[in-house]
Amino acid sequence: MTVNKKKIDKSASWLREELAKTNQAKAFGKLEQAAGLFAITAHYDKRKKLIVLDLANGSSFSFPPHLAEGLAGMPESVIAEFELTPMGTGLHWPKLDADLSVQGLLAGIFGSPNWTMRGHLAKAGSVKSIVKAASSKVNGLKGGRPKKIKAEVK
Repeated sequence: MTVNKKKIDKSASWLREELAKTNQAKAFGKLEQAAGLFAITAHYDKRKKLIVLDLANGSSFSFPPHLAEGLAGMPESVIAEFELTPMGTGLHWPKLDADLSVQGLLAGIFGSPNWTMRGHLAKAGSVKSIVKAASSKVNGLKGGRPKKIKAEVK
């Protein structure tokens, strides 16, 4: 039986990389725990309509569900059914397959970068101001937006 040394070296290399990632994750977890930036309890307050996290450092944080990706427009019964991850670093809604990290929430990040940017862009286009209204009137007097000219294909 011949042993393929390249396959063994590749497997060993992969294993070393994965172990390094595991060690990095453990170190990061210890830092988070030392800072107390993980939740020890979490619940949905139906009266205030807020998701409330009690953190290990003694502080509390709450937010309205409509701010979070995947929770906006959902019924309270679904929003209230979530789990705290085992180390207290995240929230998980099994019925929605939605996840939020405690650290992200504390930083004001209520969803993925794409989702967050879409929300900002949608709001940016709907901003109303005196300057924008005046500019719109001036453009209207000029005949509005210029018509798009279709290029002829030859």
